[in-house]
Amino acid sequence: MADIAALTALTALIEPETQALGLALVRVKMFGGQSDPTLQVMAERPDTRQLSIEDCAALSRRISDRFDALEAAGRDPIDHAYRLEVSSPGIDRPLTRLQDFEDWKGHEARVNLTERTEDGRKQLTGILMGIEGDSITVDVRKHREVTVPFAQVLDAKLNMTDALIAATAPISTEGADQIIEVEG
Repeated sequence: MADIAALTALTALIEPETQALGLALVRVKMFGGQSDPTLQVMAERPDTRQLSIEDCAALSRRISDRFDALEAAGRDPIDHAYRLEVSSPGIDRPLTRLQDFEDWKGHEARVNLTERTEDGRKQLTGILMGIEGDSITVDVRKHREVTVPFAQVLDAKLNMTDALIAATAPISTEGADQIIEVEG
């Protein structure tokens, strides 16, 4: 179920549920293989780039209800047992949308590419310089600025730094020490 077409179909089902709660979908990913299949959904509030525990619970319920209704109609989107994990992207968040590279410019990231750059690099680690058109630029440490098409990004994430921690300080830590169990 981890192929691109399947993930695209899952994203198409999940995104409206995310938007109905006023959230932005960051990533849908299936991992864990046959032994522990997990559907990971990352979302955030567009204004704060964060997600509360209540937001996670509400989105989890909406996705579960939507998938249960599809299963009852004979159109189960995932035909085997799996675990649903709904979370915020976290501090060292994945960069999945072109705009993420602009929004987080000035911060350090690691970018893995689908093909090598002119100088043979398949991974760029350095400071995000932003976007221009459909390309991203990374100031690679002790090297130079490297610009590549966004379509060449296999995966990317922010690196944990003091500057990033300061920039992502939570608006509120209320409830952070509570665990909410949701029947699914």
